[in-house]
Amino acid sequence: MVTSGAQSKAISDWSITSLEGKLTGLGGEDLPTIVIVAHYDSFGVAPWLSYGADSNGSGVAALLELARLFSKLYTYKRTHAGYNIMFFVSGGGKFNYQGTKRWLEDNLDHTDSSLLQDNVAFVLCLDTLGGNDDGLYLHVSKPPKEATPQHAFLKELETVTSSRFPEVKFSMVHKKINLAEDMLAWEHERFGIRRLPAFTVSRLESHRNSLRTTIMDMRSQVDIQKLCRNTKIIAEALARVIYNLTEKGAPEDLQIFTEQMQLQEDQLSSVLDWLTAQPRAAQLVDKDSILISTLEYYMNRYLKDVKRHYVKADKRDPEFLFYDQLKQTMNAYRVKPAIFDLLLALCIAAYLGLTYLIAQNFGLFYNLVRRITLKQKQH
Repeated sequence: MVTSGAQSKAISDWSITSLEGKLTGLGGEDLPTIVIVAHYDSFGVAPWLSYGADSNGSGVAALLELARLFSKLYTYKRTHAGYNIMFFVSGGGKFNYQGTKRWLEDNLDHTDSSLLQDNVAFVLCLDTLGGNDDGLYLHVSKPPKEATPQHAFLKELETVTSSRFPEVKFSMVHKKINLAEDMLAWEHERFGIRRLPAFTVSRLESHRNSLRTTIMDMRSQVDIQKLCRNTKIIAEALARVIYNLTEKGAPEDLQIFTEQMQLQEDQLSSVLDWLTAQPRAAQLVDKDSILISTLEYYMNRYLKDVKRHYVKADKRDPEFLFYDQLKQTMNAYRVKPAIFDLLLALCIAAYLGLTYLIAQNFGLFYNLVRRITLKQKQH
């Protein structure tokens, strides 16, 4: 098998692009902020075949649907809550969450005015939400303490699943951050390192599930009804926290997103279809990609102050490095088996050996042939 392309070379100036937008709360400047995060890139042994439908196309689709729902609530003064909500679609998620790392550095180290510096209630990361099973897990690096927004969100998730979706097996999974490993387990660990309260909601119980790094993660593997259900659970739990419904005595089975405010399964499916119509490996999505521009357009429809954030690898000590020549033509040639070459070599050797013997003993050979021919004439 032979490829016709040139040798791959490192790309030194590749940019990973991330997007942020926000909904500003009502009631003053020092409002608590909820951050919702999902990485858009996929990963697989063959980048051009890496579509990442569930990991993490489902997370991005859920984030965009949450942005649409809460933008409607924030449109009216009556339902305009006292929480800021930031939405962050990160790049480089499959490369140790490089987009999130740079975004945190920009907001916490290189600026004096950022919602992340003031009063972060919690960071909610969305990852792999559209499978066929009925599990839903809240992954944490540190169990949330009581009387905190993180603990309130955990309890609201339990309330929503038990009262309205009893088929869902919900539980919390505690795993400490292991800085000795080369790769972080979940995206919330990037925030945990910077001492921001964060967790990840996923249908996967373990970060080692092979689904997160396979080219077999196709659109057909995602159950859109399960994705819609999981998104609704998250939306209802978020709304109960934001509007403090439990302390106000609201019924456990109260439905907030109904009728005109209900989740749109068709739109969720369309967004996922669009995301999985193209490979989204980080080394294929540059800053001018139509994927980035479309995500930016979609976020601008529902959010304010939508911005791009870029990250490039350090030239002296790069944390990631991409190469060109990702798509080449491979030619396969069918050849004779090795035993055929061996037999052919033996035949040629025997022919050459016989020819050599005849040439060296030509006189004897000539006389032998002459005698045979003379005997035949006499008979």
